[in-house]
Amino acid sequence: MIGNSLSRKLFITFNYIFLALLALLCIVPIINVLAVSFSSSAAASAGLVKLWPVDFTLRSYQYILTKPDFFQALVISLERVALGTPLNLFLGLIIAYPLSQKKEKFRYRTVYVWFFVITMLFGGGLIPEYIVVKNTGIMDTLWALILPHAVDVFNVVLILNFFRTIPAELEESAFIDGASHWTTLWRIYVPLSLAVIATITIFSVVSHWNAWFDGLIYMNNPEHYPVSTYLQNMLASINLSSVDFTQAQDLTEVSDRTAKSAQIFVAAFPILLLYPFLQRHFVKGMLLGSVKG
Repeated sequence: MIGNSLSRKLFITFNYIFLALLALLCIVPIINVLAVSFSSSAAASAGLVKLWPVDFTLRSYQYILTKPDFFQALVISLERVALGTPLNLFLGLIIAYPLSQKKEKFRYRTVYVWFFVITMLFGGGLIPEYIVVKNTGIMDTLWALILPHAVDVFNVVLILNFFRTIPAELEESAFIDGASHWTTLWRIYVPLSLAVIATITIFSVVSHWNAWFDGLIYMNNPEHYPVSTYLQNMLASINLSSVDFTQAQDLTEVSDRTAKSAQIFVAAFPILLLYPFLQRHFVKGMLLGSVKG
């Protein structure tokens, strides 16, 4: 017994040490990027920045945040998240509900499930998607960033598997009381599925906020770029031969490395604010939504 107890304590201690080192490996690069973003151009270029800023300066953030176009791009991204995330949730819920029913209640359930799953295995490609967006007349509009990916099949699978963990007796009781499928979904399933809803919300917000390539190909006017596309385009288009004196002075104080580091945190900041409020639901939603048969 004593030997087993000692072995268990050693095992637990090893796990804690291993997980602490693993967490450190994840945190240290983030700290380094943050330190670079607050360091001078010369210190970052010379490789002097480790885990603490050298020659502390806010110049990189000023270079990004003082651009008038930045706030316009930020508003577009906020609008995209505000419209796209509820749409992803709504479509995911109303698709997952019938697919979560048993075969006795929904005869062709398996056929529809495979209809959606096959889209995860095979995609039409960028050119067909571009043609569809162009022919529907939503090019250079906010809807071109939202509608092509309004239904995420991975999210649907998570939701329907989570729905299948809800006791069938609750649904049967609702039907006995005269509730319809629509009422059952919004009055019973949704309130009991906050964990998976929080998980899908995080996935959707991060996906919409970080997406930059679709803005580049669907937006003809740079003024309609979301913030990720704007920042990517801004850093890729720096040309020392075509800048005025003020811009040249900025670029002597802001290097490509410090500007990119600042870009990472500017783009990640809204997500960092959102995640703590949904964290307690996230793990539960991922586990129950993915392992249920």
